[in-house]
Amino acid sequence: MAFIDEIHIHIKAGDGGDGVVRWRQEKFKPKSGPGGGDGGRGGDVFLEGVSDLAYLATYQYEKNFKAQNGEAGADSGKEGAKGESLVMKVPIGSIVTNKQTGKKFSIENVGEQVKILKGGRGGFGNEHFKSSTNTTPYESTAGLPGEDADFHIELELIADVGFVGLPSAGKSSLLNALTNAKSKVAEYHFTTLDPHLGKFYEFILADIPGLIEGASSGKGLGHKFLRHIKRTKLLVHIISFEYAHSDDGIGKGENMMSLYASVRNELIKYDDSLAEKEEIILLSKSDLVDAKTIQQKLTEFKKLGKPVFTISLYDEDQIQAFAKELLKILRKK
Repeated sequence: MAFIDEIHIHIKAGDGGDGVVRWRQEKFKPKSGPGGGDGGRGGDVFLEGVSDLAYLATYQYEKNFKAQNGEAGADSGKEGAKGESLVMKVPIGSIVTNKQTGKKFSIENVGEQVKILKGGRGGFGNEHFKSSTNTTPYESTAGLPGEDADFHIELELIADVGFVGLPSAGKSSLLNALTNAKSKVAEYHFTTLDPHLGKFYEFILADIPGLIEGASSGKGLGHKFLRHIKRTKLLVHIISFEYAHSDDGIGKGENMMSLYASVRNELIKYDDSLAEKEEIILLSKSDLVDAKTIQQKLTEFKKLGKPVFTISLYDEDQIQAFAKELLKILRKK
């Protein structure tokens, strides 16, 4: 099943049932008085959070949803049955926007429910209109329509750590090494088409697709997934040593520091609150350079005042050392 993190659907609450005109029947009295019951209320619509982050794919082909209508009133003053409410399940981290009113609903916990549409009120039966001056009312009213609206649902992953960086920086490989998430890995840009998650002890790690310059304005694949970074508690910014001696980086005269700055710029242009998010810098693919270069780059990046680590995914000791430090930082948070 494809990972879908954004959908547009139409939802309608149930209509209220109609009130009815009925007459109570008593022995030897052909018309003993009004007995038409009120209609039942239409079903409401609720959102409910679920842990399955791929759940939006279940709405990929069906775009219209409706709660059950209330039933019409019945004899002997009986109210019609209420319509069954509709529960729309969405992944935790979903932002659901009513496109008619602009009202937003945020679902952050499994099992959390919130009402987004009200069912229509049932109509009144003729028993409702009985009075001392109107003992045989013939009046009844129709049920009211339930609310309806178009909704935009977008998922913002709720993860403890988000891996960010340029395409092919090694994010997917690192996620696999730390969590056995089995994210797709290949030697080309835009490897990760969907965010991938993995469990690291009690924490959730997310591999965010690679960003390029201009991602915040819609270039490449990164823009689609920038929102997934907003709710992560910690960023691990990965920069590859393959650009340590580069005089053209990825064809634009950039080196490791300028590539780091480029990604940071895209994050902040998308949402300036990301500038304040805690960040670890991880210099990857250290097996490509010598010890002197590693030390030079460590010194350069440490001037940013953030934790800096180096790693080679071919060195199990380095992986374990980084995992230990990452766990320590997360547990302090």
